[in-house]
Amino acid sequence: VQLAESGGGSVQPGGSLRLSCAVANTDFNTCGVGWYRQVFGKERELIISRSLDGTITPTKAVEGRFTISTDDATNTLYLQMNSLVVEDTATYYCATTSLKRLCLFTWGQGTQVTVSE
Repeated sequence: VQLAESGGGSVQPGGSLRLSCAVANTDFNTCGVGWYRQVFGKERELIISRSLDGTITPTKAVEGRFTISTDDATNTLYLQMNSLVVEDTATYYCATTSLKRLCLFTWGQGTQVTVSE
């Protein structure tokens, strides 16, 4: 599975961004998906995921502000981020989350999100 993130940028606190992830060589009926982020010098962390049955699980840090969605026609994964805060500044990565061979993936380049005044 190959993944390519896009849509990052700079935004002021309180603003919104929508990230996209082009997914190749699998589909959303085969693999669960999620979004990770990494702050410089820290571990990459899973912030929100969507299982095969459609259950969305956000972490407390993003609950109520971020949501995940998919477009089956274009095989694109989205992360809608609202009410952004400075602490959301990070590089964002998409990923598959199912533990099976068909869902093995290579990390993409990520997309940088910067939230500042």
